[in-house]
Amino acid sequence: MDKNQAKERIEELRKKTEYYAQKYYDEDNPEISDFEYDMLIVELRNLEKEYPEFISKDSLTQKVGGTVKEGFEKVTHEVPLQSLQDVFSIEEVEEFDTRMKQKAEENGIKEVSYVVETKIDGLSAALEYKGGKLIKGATRGNGLVGEDVTENLKTVKTIPKEIPDKIDITVRGEVFISKKDFEEMNQERQENEESLFANARNAAAGSLRQLDSKITQSRPLDIYIFNVQKIEGKEFSSHYEELEYLEKLGFNVNPVRIPCKNIEEVKKAIQKISDMRENLTFGIDGAVIKIDDLKFREILGSTVKVPRWAVAYKYPPEKKETILKDIICQVGRTGVITPMAILEPVKVAGSTISKTTLHNEDFIKEKDLKIGDTVVIQKAGDVIPEIVEVVKNKRTGAEIDFEMPQKCPVCGAETVREEGEAAVRCTGIECPAKLYRNLVHFVSREAMNIDGLGENIIGQLLDNKLIENIADIYTLKFEDIASLKKNGQKFAQNLIDSIEKSKQNDLYRLITALGIRHVGGKASKLLAKKYKTIDNLAKAGYIELQEMDDIGEIMANSIVEFFEQEQTKDLIKKLKDAGVNTETLEEESEDERFAGKTFVLTGTLESFSRKEAEDIIERFGGKTSSSVSKKTDFVLAGEEAGSKLTKAQNLGVTIISEEQFKEMIK
Repeated sequence: MDKNQAKERIEELRKKTEYYAQKYYDEDNPEISDFEYDMLIVELRNLEKEYPEFISKDSLTQKVGGTVKEGFEKVTHEVPLQSLQDVFSIEEVEEFDTRMKQKAEENGIKEVSYVVETKIDGLSAALEYKGGKLIKGATRGNGLVGEDVTENLKTVKTIPKEIPDKIDITVRGEVFISKKDFEEMNQERQENEESLFANARNAAAGSLRQLDSKITQSRPLDIYIFNVQKIEGKEFSSHYEELEYLEKLGFNVNPVRIPCKNIEEVKKAIQKISDMRENLTFGIDGAVIKIDDLKFREILGSTVKVPRWAVAYKYPPEKKETILKDIICQVGRTGVITPMAILEPVKVAGSTISKTTLHNEDFIKEKDLKIGDTVVIQKAGDVIPEIVEVVKNKRTGAEIDFEMPQKCPVCGAETVREEGEAAVRCTGIECPAKLYRNLVHFVSREAMNIDGLGENIIGQLLDNKLIENIADIYTLKFEDIASLKKNGQKFAQNLIDSIEKSKQNDLYRLITALGIRHVGGKASKLLAKKYKTIDNLAKAGYIELQEMDDIGEIMANSIVEFFEQEQTKDLIKKLKDAGVNTETLEEESEDERFAGKTFVLTGTLESFSRKEAEDIIERFGGKTSSSVSKKTDFVLAGEEAGSKLTKAQNLGVTIISEEQFKEMIK
């Protein structure tokens, strides 16, 4: 490679690593594996070493990745939270030891001892205590400036709010999510058709960097402390001594810390951690080798990015070959159909893998997977098994192509993949796989508004086989409901009354409750107003629907497909038989004073709820929108109005107060 080629490759690698670092550190959404990213950094570092004239301070070999997320206060670290120099072979560890011995000899130090620790796969954070009380917590950020996440860190149960010694101390640790908790989180997200976390590290980072600390509190975060950044009034001679002191103070200290007298013991410690890796409750991505002598550390110092007294040995990802025996499809609660690989069982990174998700149709095509293929499996982030590639030279010709089902494997309804989406969905409203989610939506406040029929009660009704479809709500008996709670007679009567009351709801509520894709509350009102009965709506054609204001092609297609389903026809008949109203009740207002006008609501109103104000506007022929644009006619601004008010002012949109709105609706 000549100088010009080297320069081009260095620039290309910098762009790539910056992009992948942003995805990893700032967006908590990695696009490549840690190993692939590490290899790009290694290549960049080697080229910069060979051609030092092209080294730039902006290169990720010279700085820590990560920035401060908008919405958090900035925190300048008094002691920088540096990264570590990665090494990928035992030879490189031995070279590190040789450098340390040379430096020790130059400074009259006779022995070089180490501490080897697990490199926890999480998000680095600093905790600052004054007089023994926690006063601040911050993320690493770019190493010099991080994010103030004090309130979020206070929700982590293993972080002490106060320590027994009334001292000033700043410690550094790694916030993480255990393997078990991570698997449970992703299992729940898969059931809810939410995107899966790529790995435990990004799940932890995303959880800690939430602007709402209640979300952080709901996530199973933990922390291991591994360093004293700064301490007043105490001195230590060794790192190991520091860690033992931190444990006495009540900190959750990294449990795997092995003191080593020489390089041979270091190598044994690296192997020991490798052997125990599969049984650890938390994920790791390496072993950290640190000089134990703190005075020697001071002599060695640091570069801008990394300390000279430590390296991180990265374990290579374990890969195994196995056979893709079959691909089956699972139907989630929202109807998304997910293909699953059934594998010849194989042991990878300590656990036996017999199946793994294939995500969606596009993933299968991208990997060119066929039933019967020999495939390579690895564990992403030491937790999630994934298919990396197909071993195509082992194909025999007997392999079978896979196609996503055109009928739901659970209920037999048509499946659909809409333009711009990766997911294939079941369209059946009575599909047992979707029943729980459909019931929760059907009874919700915005839909049929059945008070008392919450998620927990719906779960009990299903578990006890008291309901098997949506219409069964209207056949529930008093004694069945009362049996769900101790002394449940009053609860049962209230719920029966609420169910009975819901039969008299207006048609728009029933349309909303049916959960037609892309059809929300506003569209339901438009449809009820135009078609008057559910039967008229069921007969509506695609062309006439998409010609309506605010009903586009996608929504029109979704409505037509929904009412063509036999399951839909069956449910509507059952609801009619149960006495549920299927016609418009509200008389049309002759007052169209807001016809053609669009309102945006912002801030808190005193006299109305947001929904009440929207209903009034719509009753007078107006429309409401969630965003301000040049087409907005009025912005109704309540207390603590935010960015929408600012945008309206900038665009010259008419802004009205609550009092002015009251005058307009007299």
